[in-house]
Amino acid sequence: MNVKVTAKKMQADGLAEYAESKLKKLERFFGEDFDAKITMSAQRGMITLEITAQHDNLTFRAEQSAQNKNDALDACVDRIVRQIRKNKTKIEKRLNESAFKTSFEDDVEEQATYEVLKKKPIILHPMNVDEAILQMNMLSHSFFMFKNGDTGEINVVYKRKDGHYAVLEPTKD
Repeated sequence: MNVKVTAKKMQADGLAEYAESKLKKLERFFGEDFDAKITMSAQRGMITLEITAQHDNLTFRAEQSAQNKNDALDACVDRIVRQIRKNKTKIEKRLNESAFKTSFEDDVEEQATYEVLKKKPIILHPMNVDEAILQMNMLSHSFFMFKNGDTGEINVVYKRKDGHYAVLEPTKD
């Protein structure tokens, strides 16, 4: 288990040790071969903590705000465990085989299939990121897919919860 803790505008005193003890819950699913990135920041008197756990091209992410960093960490770990349990049949081949042999204490309704309600063909015109953000805002969407005129790649721009914008760009392993 690789744990990286990043604190923005605050100190992460003792969080790394506490996080490693709590992330042991995930070893049951991943084994000892996974990376966890923890980002912590203070906003409006609350501590916002985000955990991103990666193992074999699977990425699990949870974010929680709380008064106490330990409470936020506990809630994030529980959310990731719930995500794994909810999708266990789809991902159990890629996770630790013994993780699902024991029964779970609380029943989580498993989602067997995903229902696609609509397929929408789109024409991708080359544009820069600023033009894509403008187009997204004019359509009142929370994300917008476009062909980046600078790189020729398909990108997605989206609006974050904090009001800022972000761009998803494809990379090669």
